[in-house]
Amino acid sequence: MDARSNSDMPGDDSITGSTQSQPDYFMAVPGVPTQSALTGRRRTSKFTEVDVDGEDDISDQSPLLSCKRQTPFTRPRSTSEWSSSSYTTDDGTTTPGLLSFSLHPRLYLLTLILLIAIPLLYETPLLGRSGVTFIGARAGIIRKWDSKSENVDSMQLRRRQTTDTDVCSRWAAQSAVVNGTMYIYGGHATTEQGQKQNTWTNDFFTVDLAKSWDIADPSINALPRPSGPPAVANGFLWNSYDSLYLYGGIYSDSPPATPDPFSLWEYQIQAARWVEHENPETSKGENSDSGGQPVERSGEGAGISVPEIGRGFYFAGHLDHYTTSGWSIQVAREFLKSLLEFTYPGYTNDAVEDLAGGETAGSDGVWRNVTQGGIQDTAKFPSRADGGLVYVPGYGAEGILLSIGGGIATPDGLEDSFAQMNVIDVYDIATSTWYKQATSGEYPSLRVNPCVVAASAADGSSTNVYVYGGQNLVPYGEQIQYDDMWILTVPSFTWIEVDTQGQSVPPARVGASCTIWNSQIVVVGGYTGPSLDCDSGFYVFSASDLEWVNNYNALPDADEKNALNQQISQQEDTIGLSGSYGYQVPGAVQSVIGGNSNGGATITAPAQTATAGPLATGKPITYTITDSEGAVITQTGTASVINGSNADSGPNIGAIVAGVVAGFFAVLAAYLGFCAWVYRRQLALYKNHVAMSQRAAAGAPNEKSSFLPSSTEGSSNRKGSMTGGSSGIGSSKLTDSNSNGQDGGAPPLPTAAWAPVGGNSTANSSNEDLMVGQEPSFVGVLLNPRRSLRVINKD
Repeated sequence: MDARSNSDMPGDDSITGSTQSQPDYFMAVPGVPTQSALTGRRRTSKFTEVDVDGEDDISDQSPLLSCKRQTPFTRPRSTSEWSSSSYTTDDGTTTPGLLSFSLHPRLYLLTLILLIAIPLLYETPLLGRSGVTFIGARAGIIRKWDSKSENVDSMQLRRRQTTDTDVCSRWAAQSAVVNGTMYIYGGHATTEQGQKQNTWTNDFFTVDLAKSWDIADPSINALPRPSGPPAVANGFLWNSYDSLYLYGGIYSDSPPATPDPFSLWEYQIQAARWVEHENPETSKGENSDSGGQPVERSGEGAGISVPEIGRGFYFAGHLDHYTTSGWSIQVAREFLKSLLEFTYPGYTNDAVEDLAGGETAGSDGVWRNVTQGGIQDTAKFPSRADGGLVYVPGYGAEGILLSIGGGIATPDGLEDSFAQMNVIDVYDIATSTWYKQATSGEYPSLRVNPCVVAASAADGSSTNVYVYGGQNLVPYGEQIQYDDMWILTVPSFTWIEVDTQGQSVPPARVGASCTIWNSQIVVVGGYTGPSLDCDSGFYVFSASDLEWVNNYNALPDADEKNALNQQISQQEDTIGLSGSYGYQVPGAVQSVIGGNSNGGATITAPAQTATAGPLATGKPITYTITDSEGAVITQTGTASVINGSNADSGPNIGAIVAGVVAGFFAVLAAYLGFCAWVYRRQLALYKNHVAMSQRAAAGAPNEKSSFLPSSTEGSSNRKGSMTGGSSGIGSSKLTDSNSNGQDGGAPPLPTAAWAPVGGNSTANSSNEDLMVGQEPSFVGVLLNPRRSLRVINKD
């Protein structure tokens, strides 16, 4: 079984692929191969000028020539090798003249004719050859082009070929947007339904996003197919403001093609030409390798271009015999978890040693391979491929990257699974460090190769990441493409599923090229499965209205003085998110994070608290929105964590009521706790006094208990009763008789009928409350806590 084949994606490679000789999804990764195995061959540029089959020196060695000189039809050696011709007249004078001939002028004339005729006839149809000569193109039968033996002649002819935009389907291409023009290169393309072979292409065309068009008739401009850059799929097209950079990708597996040594191909937009940058090597920097390592071509990784800071990134992917020159088919595919960074020419990067002190990158740019960024070199950070990468300004000094979806490889390489969508890997660009951030809410199903773009609220209080499509590769052979749309709102990190019921939703797809411009998501191509007929491949989704529409609308004044297509409020800031011009926060997002269509989010921190990194310490870049008269329309709210609460710009009545109720119960709980403490103290005192009274009664008849009230003069005795003075403050004397009418024995316990005269007196409350004849109750403490408190304080 050909493990490169995919029953659902012809000619495409997947996370479950392997080598042709291994039917399992993964083979054990033997480790990183030596650089000598990968870079043993050095590249010779295909654009080196060569002579026509070496027929450039034709020296005449005939003895019939009077002088052994080169004829005018060959390449001269040097001026010093030529001698002047002369002849002698009858009077003996010598006169300069033409080259002297021998005695056989007719033979010389014949030789001259042959020297002229042979080059003209060489490699013409008469001799069965075709090509290019110094007098023009050679006619003849066009031979089948062999990519392994391509020469300058065939490439010059191929330059004139123009991309065919009338195709049946297209997917896994590389794309970028510069100044309102979407560039699309390579990938797969078919001309008829069910096509399985020869789907790899080097097609190159543009989509005009500066003008409006209907999805049935998009504004496309076909460009010449380049002869230098390889025909690859699942790579990435980085962009600065004036150039495109083609990195990575997979070579054809049907029919199989051998990868060339890696070169970075730059397309200079103004000059409309491709330039090759050969033999790139990494530079040492923060959390990177040691530098000086050859840059290899990776495939099926996640790419992102950040022209705002002059850098491109390519995350993870894999190396195998369809991506890397010199890789043996017997060596298992190696999955990656490194982050390759390319600094564009003319930009600075403090994280690279060669650019320290404000130095700018040269014409070849600067490469850095980040391999040790935080959790990156731990088991918590697995190797992966086929994911998405998105840039979010703010939080760190240079913004953050979010890794969305993709497939992951286990250490033994024999099983596959998928990156969870409820935990997002976050890369802090400024510190070159990876972190993890948990999400909240119901999250999308696991998937690979989704379409991922981001839009910024006008005030910057939220960045909303849109995730569309993709597919599930498990179980193998039963792949399912998706047509759903999700939003991950940042910084809340809450997932929101978009309701598209009743809309003209495009067929489910994976591997589409997509971008956002004028707050509209433009989708081009995508693999839709083997059963679907040819698909036009152009669709538009309104990021503000959350609906699929039939037209792309170029907003008024969108590209005048706004080449980055930023929100009006962010145009003075070079790092404002591009493509967000005219974007309004959808109502479905407002209901989760608060605020209004311009921003004003009230949730400005992750719902699942960040424990480290820029989301724990940083904040979004915010902007004040004003109307035409200068009045403030919206401003960023304070941080809160109120999941799912509705919010607007006015007071939150529900929150106020909840706060009051919570405060009331907090006070009540504190009061109950205080009363419980008083009750326990008073109960302990009561039991202690009862025990002491019983011990005193069991002693000598005249023994007096120090805790009982003492007798005083002037008090009257009454059997079984206590009588106090009229003032209610005097002391009392306890008398008792046994059944024989004699003193002695244990006195009876106090009863409720013994309530003393003047019981409301505070002076006697301590002793009297303990002797009133019944155990204290918790209810009594609740009703009169002050009295109980005096009892325990006086004891």
